[in-house]
Amino acid sequence: MAIMAALLLTGCTEAAPRYDVKSDSLFVKKVENIPAGFIMGMDASSVISEEKSGVVYRDFDGNEADVFAVLAANGINYIRVRVWNDPFDKDGNGYGGGNCDVATAAEIGKRAAKYGLKLLVDFHYSDFWADPAKQAAPKAWKGLDADAKAEKIYDFTLSALNTIKVAGGKIGMVQIGNETNGAICGETKWAGICKLMISASKAIRKAAPKALIAVHFANPEKDDNMKDYAFRLDYYKLDYDVFGSSYYPYWHGTMENLTEVLNFISEKYGKKVMVMETSYAYTDENTDFWGNTIGTSGFDSKDYPFTVAGQANFVRDLTDTVVNKMDNGIGVCYWEGTWIPVGTESLEQNQALWEKYGSGWASSYAREYDPEDAGKWYGGCAVENQAFFDAAGKPLESLKVFALMRTGNDARTYVDGALDCAETMMTDDFSYRLPEKVTVVYSDNSKVLTDVKWDAFDLEEARSKGNGKYQIKGVADGFTVYCNLNVMEYNYAENFSFEDTKSAVWQRTVNSGTLSGTYKVEVTSENPLTGTYAYHFWTSDAGGVDFDVSQKLSLKSTGAYKFSFSVLGGGLGTGSVSEEAQDVYGFVKINGETKYTVPVKITCYSDGYRNYLLENILYEAGQEIEIGIHVGISEANCWGDIDDVMFNFAG
Repeated sequence: MAIMAALLLTGCTEAAPRYDVKSDSLFVKKVENIPAGFIMGMDASSVISEEKSGVVYRDFDGNEADVFAVLAANGINYIRVRVWNDPFDKDGNGYGGGNCDVATAAEIGKRAAKYGLKLLVDFHYSDFWADPAKQAAPKAWKGLDADAKAEKIYDFTLSALNTIKVAGGKIGMVQIGNETNGAICGETKWAGICKLMISASKAIRKAAPKALIAVHFANPEKDDNMKDYAFRLDYYKLDYDVFGSSYYPYWHGTMENLTEVLNFISEKYGKKVMVMETSYAYTDENTDFWGNTIGTSGFDSKDYPFTVAGQANFVRDLTDTVVNKMDNGIGVCYWEGTWIPVGTESLEQNQALWEKYGSGWASSYAREYDPEDAGKWYGGCAVENQAFFDAAGKPLESLKVFALMRTGNDARTYVDGALDCAETMMTDDFSYRLPEKVTVVYSDNSKVLTDVKWDAFDLEEARSKGNGKYQIKGVADGFTVYCNLNVMEYNYAENFSFEDTKSAVWQRTVNSGTLSGTYKVEVTSENPLTGTYAYHFWTSDAGGVDFDVSQKLSLKSTGAYKFSFSVLGGGLGTGSVSEEAQDVYGFVKINGETKYTVPVKITCYSDGYRNYLLENILYEAGQEIEIGIHVGISEANCWGDIDDVMFNFAG
C-alpha cells in the first residue's frame, strides 16, 4: 500500500478523517459513533534507538518507509513519547529503553508532525522507567525535599516542552507522571505528590496552553484505589483535563470493570478519560532471543488468540468500549507498537546493539540507577510479539484496524485459534477434571465450543508430581490449546480470597465500637495478597478495633485438617502497633467451643504479609465447625488486611 499524506487527523477538524485502507484478510466490525477527533494513539518512544540499531521500517509493499508515515496512513493520529530527565551515566552510556531524553522526544515530535501527527508527551520525572513499582527521582534531584523538587519540575517541564515546540512537535497532550500509583519522583505522600503535579501543571499551561493535561494510573482492577487517586487529586485541587488508565487485559481485569471505574471518575470529577496504555500479542514466538513478558508462561489471561486477527479484534473491542460505553472517553493509546527485534541472528549480536544504542528494555549501564531490576535483568525488548510490525520491519495486517474500524471491513472468516482454558483446581473428592470442550475463535471474533483431546503424558506428569502449576497440552480443531492446571489441596473455606464481594459466606461480628468513616471493617482492593481484594480494617478512633470475621464449614470426612491464612498490618504511617495493645489470633471452633488458636502479630507495612498455620485439627463427621480470625487492638491508627484463608484435609 502506498503511503498517503491525506491526513485530516486530529480533533481540530469537524470532518471525520478518511483513509485509503483496504484489507482482503482482516475482518473488522465497524465501531459506531467514533468522533472525528478521537485519539488513536501509538507510543513509539523506542523508534530512534531502533533505527540507530539498524532496524528498517517498511510499508505494506515491502518498501522502506518512514514509520510515522506508515502509522499515519493507517489511522494513527497521536504519537506518545516518554521523557526521562537524564537516562545516561557519567560517560554518556545510555540506560536503554530507547534512551528517551528530551532531545529524543523533540526528534520524534518533529518527524511525527511531518505527517500530521500530534504528540502526547509522557513525563516520567525520573531518569529511567517509572511505573507502580518504581518512581525514583532523577539523579540530579536526589535528596531534595518536595518544595525543591516542585521548582525543578516546573523548570524542567517548561524547558522540555519549549524544546519540543522549537523542533516542530505539535503538542496535543502532556502527561504528568507515568503510572503514578501513589508515588511520583520519589514522593510517596499525597501532599508531596500533588505539590509536584501542581507545579508541572502550571508549567504545561504556560508552555502549551492549548494542550490537554493528563494524569496516568495503572491497575484499574483495583477500583477502590483508582477512585481514591481521583479523590486525592480533587482534594488537592490539581488542574488537569484527562484521567488516564493503563489497561493490559492480561493483568487488569475486564473491560466492564474498566468502564465502571472511569465512568465513575468522569461523572464525579468532570474529567475526560482515556486508555493511556494497552497492547496485545499477535504471536507467542520470541524472535530476539530475549524472553517476552507475555506468551511464554502459559498462564497469561487470554480472551483473544495470540494472532494478527486476535490483536486487531482486541484493539477494536477496547476502542468500542471507550467510544460507546464510557461517558467521556476520548482515546486509546497503544504502547510501543513499533518496538521490534534489532536482529534475528544471535543473542550476542543483539546484546551488543542493545548496549550501544539503548534499544533493549535496559542496558547494563542502568545498574547504577536501578540495581535491583535493570542491574540484574538488563537485555532485550520483551514486547516485540505485541508490536504492529514483524521482525523484518513490515507492518502487520492488524495495523490497519485503526483506520478500518471507522468504516468496518468485510473479509472472509476463518478459524483463527483456540483459547486456553481457565485454571482448574483439585475438587473435594481429591481429583481434577479437565474440560471436554474449549472455545474456538474465528477471525471475526465469533466463538464456538469444540471437542478437545488432552495430552496423556502431561496429565500423568501432573498426577505424579502433585501440588503445583502445570500446562496441559491439547488439540482442538487442529489447533494447539493449553489448560492451565493448578493442582492444590482442596480448600473447604469458601471465597477464600474475598474475590466475591457480594458473598455472605464470611460473617463479620463487631464486638466493640461502631463502624463509621473512621472505623472500617470491610472487603477492599487496597492491599490484596493475591487476586483483587482482601479483608481490610482501619481506625483512627482511640478505642481501636475489636471484631471477628468467621465462616462455618461443611465437612464430609472425619480426620485431621489444617487452617492457614495471611495477615498484613501496621500502625500510623509506616509505624508498628505496640505488642501490648494486641489481641489477635486465628481460631477454630468445634460445636461452638474454641478448640484451636494461633497467635497473630500485627507489625508494620514494610514487613509484608505474614503467614499463619494451625495443624492437626481433629474433626469428626457431623460436628459443627467454624473458622475465623479475631482482631482486637486497643489503640488508634491501626490497620490491616486478611487474605488467602485455607482449610485443607491433612489425613
